[in-house]
Amino acid sequence: MKVNHAGEHGAVSIYAGQIFMARFTAKSILPELLTFKADEEKHRTTFCRELQRRGLKRCKSYWLCAAGGYVLGIGTGLFGAHAISLTTLAVERTVLRHLRHQTELLAEDFEAVSAISSILNDEQEHHDAAANHSHTSGIFGRMLSTAISGATESVIWLGMRV
Repeated sequence: MKVNHAGEHGAVSIYAGQIFMARFTAKSILPELLTFKADEEKHRTTFCRELQRRGLKRCKSYWLCAAGGYVLGIGTGLFGAHAISLTTLAVERTVLRHLRHQTELLAEDFEAVSAISSILNDEQEHHDAAANHSHTSGIFGRMLSTAISGATESVIWLGMRV
């Protein structure tokens, strides 16, 4: 739950950075990015409540996720709508796999599974919307997607261990 909370904070920061840059590079997707950011803020609140229910402090990687997310958002936002969509697609693909795995591991904890399940649909919608915007990526897209997926996996791995 701690990593999920930190990850949602990172997602809010990714969208904040992308929204800032999209005002210059991808105005057409600003409404969607604003909606996605609002969803991630709700998810962060859901996991915050779950941490409080369990009497846990937030993850030590919370601020690292925020800083890294904002830098990622600004960086990918510089390249416009396609890079923004590829970023969302790569992050959400990794997050969906992580959350689904958690629902299996936490099957006996109804509240935890309920919290995760309430978020899965939004994350799937973000993934699918980004997939609809993405077209054949070429070498740049494949490299970006691979790098972002790897970074997301690394942040999850690190968060589970600090």
